Amino acid sequence: MAFEGLAEKLQNVFKNLRGKGKLTAADVDQAMREVRMALLEADVNFKVVKDFINKVKERAVGTEVLESLTPGQQVIKIVNEEMTQLMGGTTSKINISSKPPTVIMMVGLQGSGKTTTCGKLARLLKKQQGRKPLLVACDIYRPAAIKQLQVLGEQTEIPVFTMGDKQDPVDIAKAARAYADSQGFDLVIIDTAGRLHIDDTLMTELEQVKSACKPHEILLVVDAMTGQDAVNVAKVFDERLGLDGVVLTKLDGDTRGGAALSVKAVTGKPIKFVGMGEKLDALEPFHPDRMASRILGMGDVLTLIEKAQANVDAQKAAEFEKKLRKNEFTLEDFLDQLQQMKNMGPIGQLMDMIPGMGKVKGLKGLELSDKDIKRTEAIVLSMTKEERRKPEIMNGSRRKRVASGSGTSVQEVNKLLKQFEQSQKMMKQFSQMQQTAKGGKRSGFNFPFGR
Repeated sequence: MAFEGLAEKLQNVFKNLRGKGKLTAADVDQAMREVRMALLEADVNFKVVKDFINKVKERAVGTEVLESLTPGQQVIKIVNEEMTQLMGGTTSKINISSKPPTVIMMVGLQGSGKTTTCGKLARLLKKQQGRKPLLVACDIYRPAAIKQLQVLGEQTEIPVFTMGDKQDPVDIAKAARAYADSQGFDLVIIDTAGRLHIDDTLMTELEQVKSACKPHEILLVVDAMTGQDAVNVAKVFDERLGLDGVVLTKLDGDTRGGAALSVKAVTGKPIKFVGMGEKLDALEPFHPDRMASRILGMGDVLTLIEKAQANVDAQKAAEFEKKLRKNEFTLEDFLDQLQQMKNMGPIGQLMDMIPGMGKVKGLKGLELSDKDIKRTEAIVLSMTKEERRKPEIMNGSRRKRVASGSGTSVQEVNKLLKQFEQSQKMMKQFSQMQQTAKGGKRSGFNFPFGR
């Protein structure tokens, strides 16, 4: 996950604080020194770190904390609140124009993931808000930039406006705006040119495109892996163009996280979206409070529920819940759940959203690939109906037959049956927990798939 090193260090600091019955000002000082070092190592801007530590210390050495029954918890609460404020406090949404189309101009350096982000953003707004988007190819310099946008358009079933690479980007932007008006598109996303480095020629062209298409939003796409450089790039772009927000890409990588914690404080511009992977659905609205909770190891159950709601068939979920209550979870259900879980993203990322689960060994980087699903499917489909519903009858000869029929090994069949058995136990536990929650009432969320 993003911030992995930072999260681990901060969680260790707070583990020590929780262990103390009473806190002294010296305890808080020591903890803040460790927090300061962890933030600087995560490449958070020096001035941002200084201000953050001062604010936390000012609140943490007050009587409400030092005389509290759970002072360690109080300090963590303060750090959580201040970190949320540092990243913007509240979720910052796209400014939708009252008179369509809403025009979004995407800017950034080469290699930041700008073109891909255009496709992801169009898909997200189409799916979540029912928009009718038009992608516009204004990057006429980078080889294959137009083709890349067209491929993304095909994958997301979103039209792409292009006039080739021989026209001026300003003319393309003007023509695209007129085309969107005439064809009833209510959202226009313009993919502009980038450079390897900021230069005056690039900025002048972007200023001209801005003047021609009068965007309602200018979003800067920056690579979170570049740390402080991302923040410096944001400052320069904002000075010349006047940014409305930032999209941080590659936040799922082993990034130090400094950019996410510094951008808002240094530039005053909110992070509006974050890229959490390469897939087209791996773009999420940025929620400062949820990100702070993830960093501090408190999980992010709201995002997990949203992912489940977006990717799970409600009718299947209802049928599955009935089966759970009757303890009728079969290998066919197991296969179906794996397929749905794969749609929600890497298991490691999902586990980071459950409080306390992020540290479970063996989950880091765990992902369900198409290959894993196909192998599981081959094994399950090579069984008889009775074997799928009563795996306990799978003796040695049956396992050999299934391995042969599925083109796998007996070891792989054994492994799958073991995984199924563990899942069965876990599902039973969660079902029981859910029935006892809130005096036997439904909690509204079935793990791992809610409605």
